Amino acid sequence: MAAIDLSALDSALDLLPDQYRGPGGVAGVVHEGRVIARRAWGHADMAARLPMTATRRMPICSISKQMTCALLLDLFGTPEALDPLLPDLLPNFEGPLPTVAQLCHNQSGLRDYWALTVLHGAAPEGRFTEQDGRTLLAQARSGHFAPGAQFSYCNGNFRLLAELIQRATGRDFGALLAERILRPAGMPSAQLAADMRDRVDQVIGYEGNDDVGFLPAESAITWFGDSGVVASLDDMLAWEAHIDASRADPAGLYSRISAPVTFADSTPAPYGYGLRRYSHAGHALTGHGGGVRGFCSFRLHVAAARLSVVVIFNHEASAMRAAEWLMTAALSASPAPAAEPGQGWDGLWYDHDNDLFLRTRDVPDGVRLHYAVSPATLRPVSATRAEGPGGLVLDRAGDTLRMTRRAENLTVSVSRLHPLLRAEAGDIVGRYWSDEIGTGLVIEARDGAASIGFDGMLGVGPMERMYPLARDLWVVTSRRAMDAAPPGEWTLRIRRTEDGAVAGLTLGCWLARAIPYHGPMAD
Repeated sequence: MAAIDLSALDSALDLLPDQYRGPGGVAGVVHEGRVIARRAWGHADMAARLPMTATRRMPICSISKQMTCALLLDLFGTPEALDPLLPDLLPNFEGPLPTVAQLCHNQSGLRDYWALTVLHGAAPEGRFTEQDGRTLLAQARSGHFAPGAQFSYCNGNFRLLAELIQRATGRDFGALLAERILRPAGMPSAQLAADMRDRVDQVIGYEGNDDVGFLPAESAITWFGDSGVVASLDDMLAWEAHIDASRADPAGLYSRISAPVTFADSTPAPYGYGLRRYSHAGHALTGHGGGVRGFCSFRLHVAAARLSVVVIFNHEASAMRAAEWLMTAALSASPAPAAEPGQGWDGLWYDHDNDLFLRTRDVPDGVRLHYAVSPATLRPVSATRAEGPGGLVLDRAGDTLRMTRRAENLTVSVSRLHPLLRAEAGDIVGRYWSDEIGTGLVIEARDGAASIGFDGMLGVGPMERMYPLARDLWVVTSRRAMDAAPPGEWTLRIRRTEDGAVAGLTLGCWLARAIPYHGPMAD
């Protein structure tokens, strides 16, 4: 059993509020079933001068997913028991449906419904009801890959699980979660609080940072299964102690949800049952993070060391990095290899398989890759190869870049693009429509600037800027959305006929890829 460096852990905890700046937060560590560290700092409400405490509940966001999966297994034994009920929730889906197990493992191929709210005209602070969630999920006609082939994070997978549990039992999901998971784990105050308008324990989440200041984050979404649980630090430390207490029981729920899973081709999958399996500083972990506007959380468990770490902020600094930092201090883990600057990696590339652009940049600590939801930094290991966390590898050869993403079971070859500083948008202005997701968009251009606006079942959304990347390729920036983190950058590719006329466009981001639109249409 690994020894714990209490002095180093205590020093790291002392530095946490300064290293991850914001209004307030909590952090705690459990070792061998006992709480060995517990901190709460800052304020739950800055205007009211309300202190943060270890008993105030905050949204744990996507950490809820593992609890949803644990409830499913506790009630039904296997995900397959619910497969017959899934077609009613996806009535418009064409082709083979995903299995319920593939929902649990984020292998369904379904596009993320929170990303799609942007295309449906949602205002960031707009209302999103329980029925809106069901309606939006039911519209799916296809996925962006075959079920079981790859990994793609999709909140809708877990909302579907919650709906299936309710339909199979005829009972309220929140009541079942409390009865079967939260109370047996010794979490007395944790509960489902699906409506984000409710200020549980008067805790306010904040947007912003130390440079621009912090403002209360407004959210009016309703969700459960994928998120929705609120818990105090004391509740979460009880969850970690419960995990340790059942560690030797192969039938224990955490043992079952952390067991190995595979893709359809039998390749090991690093994500399953709402848990990520990965390594950090030489230690094998299971864990998960979460974020909604104004809050960020992360929990991790090192089974071999019987160590767990929980961090929750009422702001949007990285709770994942903070939790990993505390784990590294507690276990006296080896520091990461010294960073090396990237050289010659700058480039703009196009992934034809997924209709997404990617950027690579030389940075002082390696190669920065912009492709998925968040940028990743890779370490150069040769003049033509760079490696990053989770089996992420870039191999370059002239104007071709081969990207391997082991965590997603994805390998693609991408081609170099010739960037444009300026492009005329005059012939692409107008209105477009997507039969695939039942939404419209409009492109406007004036005096060298192009903008785009989306509309659908949630209303008429704000205009967003779009910028040229290469010939007939644009990037649309989406920095604020109902969920956190927002989808970020969307790739917009113009489709043309043989004679050069605009035939339509394809729009997508990492969470919701390759959505076809036809147009432009006459007013």
